[in-house]
Amino acid sequence: MSDGPHIEVDLGAQRLRLFEGTTPLATYPVSTAVNGPGELAGSECTPRGRHLVRAKIGGGLPLGAVFVSRRPTGERWSPALADAEPGRDWILTRILWLSGCERGRNRLGSVDTMRRFIYIHGAPDGLPLGTPASHGCVRMANPDVVALFDAVPVGTPVVIHE
Repeated sequence: MSDGPHIEVDLGAQRLRLFEGTTPLATYPVSTAVNGPGELAGSECTPRGRHLVRAKIGGGLPLGAVFVSRRPTGERWSPALADAEPGRDWILTRILWLSGCERGRNRLGSVDTMRRFIYIHGAPDGLPLGTPASHGCVRMANPDVVALFDAVPVGTPVVIHE
């Protein structure tokens, strides 16, 4: 891995670790896909392999800012909003949009991580972390995703493994 910051997502442990070189800087509980690991478009699985942070979206927005299609809606997540829209897949606070680096595994064609819109993003308070429950993305607590967002630049390597 690089000498700079890099991210490791352990699907089995449901943990994300941030490193600087070989030094671990932080460990966060996450929630990855309830459908498990997988790369195919439409699978709602979390893709494995080498990725990088292609884009960072939402810097400076408040905790709980709601995104639809990577754009802030102007809403802030609340239990009342969640009750009014049950079943909505909430993407909150910050987005780190991932792009695959391995042609045929997680890049291009029917396995393209970026075209699958796989993100590391904030999740509503009370959603389970530490257990698979997402639609393919890597969900984090909102304060944790802000800390991660602020710690890494675009281009940061990300490895997702079982």
